[in-house]
Amino acid sequence: MYHPRIFTFTSIFAKQIFYMSVNDYLITFTLIIGAVLSVWLKKLTVPAAVTGALCGWLVYAGAGNSGILIMAVFFVLGTVATSWNLKVKQQLKVAEYNSGRRKASQVLANAGVAALAGLLIILIPSIKPGLQLLIAASFTSATADTLSSELGTVYGRNFYNVLTLRKDTRGLDGVVSLEGTLIGNAGSAFIASIYSLSYGWGWFGWLTLCGTLGNLADSLLGAALERRNILKNDMVNFLNTLIAGLLAYAIYAVIN
Repeated sequence: MYHPRIFTFTSIFAKQIFYMSVNDYLITFTLIIGAVLSVWLKKLTVPAAVTGALCGWLVYAGAGNSGILIMAVFFVLGTVATSWNLKVKQQLKVAEYNSGRRKASQVLANAGVAALAGLLIILIPSIKPGLQLLIAASFTSATADTLSSELGTVYGRNFYNVLTLRKDTRGLDGVVSLEGTLIGNAGSAFIASIYSLSYGWGWFGWLTLCGTLGNLADSLLGAALERRNILKNDMVNFLNTLIAGLLAYAIYAVIN
C-alpha cells in the first residue's frame, strides 16, 4: 500500500545522502572513526558508539560544523571528566559503573534532544535558526551537568541537598556543591562560546544561563524524583537537556 508520508520522509533522507558534499563525507568518515576509537578505548559500548555516530550525523545535518563541534567537545570534556581522578572516585564510592563506559541509553540521554532537533531541521528547514540554538543549549546543559557531577564530587568541600539546602552525602542524587556548580557553569560557558564564534556573541549569556538552569533542573529532578525511583538517571539527563533547549528556543521566539 502506498503511504505518502513514508515516501516523503524517505525522499528527504535520500536527497541528504545523494547531495552530500566533500565536507559531509569527511564528517561522516570522522564519525565512524570516532565510534571505532571510542569502542577500542573502552569509552563506549558498541551500541553506544553506533548511537553516538547516528546522533552526531543528525546534529551535523541540522546544525552543520558548529553543531558537530559542540557535540564533539561535549563528548571529550565528559570523557575526561569521568576518567579524572577515577581512583579517588572509586575510594569515595561515587565512580560510575564500568569505569564510566557509556551505554546507548546514556548517549541518548545527553545527545537525544539535539539529534531530534537535527532531524526536525532536516524535515522543516524553515525552523532551523531556533533549533540550532536549541541544540547548543541542550549541550550547554549536558556539559554543565556532567562536569559539575564528575568534578564536583572530587573538588567539592561541602555538599548540600538542592531542595532542603541542608548538608547531605556526596554523590547522592540532587546533592550539589559550590565548587561543582562553578565548574558546571564554566563548562556551560565554554560550549556557549563555541556557538558564539559561529553565530555571534549575542547569545553567549543566554546559552550559558540556559545550561546553568538545565543543570539546576537536573539536580531538582534528582532530589525530588530520582531518589524516589520515579525517574531513572538517563531520563533525568534527557529532561535537563530538553528543559535547557526549550528555554533557549522560547527566548529565541520572544526576541525574534
